[in-house]
Amino acid sequence: MNFAIIRTAGKQFLVKEGDTIEITGDGKDIDVLLLSQDDKVKVGTPLVEKVTVKTEVVKNFSGEKIRVAKFKAKSRYRKVTGFRAKLTTLKITKIGESKAK
Repeated sequence: MNFAIIRTAGKQFLVKEGDTIEITGDGKDIDVLLLSQDDKVKVGTPLVEKVTVKTEVVKNFSGEKIRVAKFKAKSRYRKVTGFRAKLTTLKITKIGESKAK
């Protein structure tokens, strides 16, 4: 079973080829931390060298709205703002060793 542990957008994901993941941001920076191929495991210190994970963007969208409220007692001060994170759905197309340049 081929899989990899990747780090992107400040989070770690265990992915296989064909998986889809939702991340914040655009997902351009993908670091490979661990690679397992054909019962061989490569553990990075901290990253595995010469290994790439190819992805394709499936969808860009906004997440659910989060309401943030400020309140001060006895002064009639109330402030409410909303926030929607920009999310991206990525499909893992290929996990493997990159060719040396």
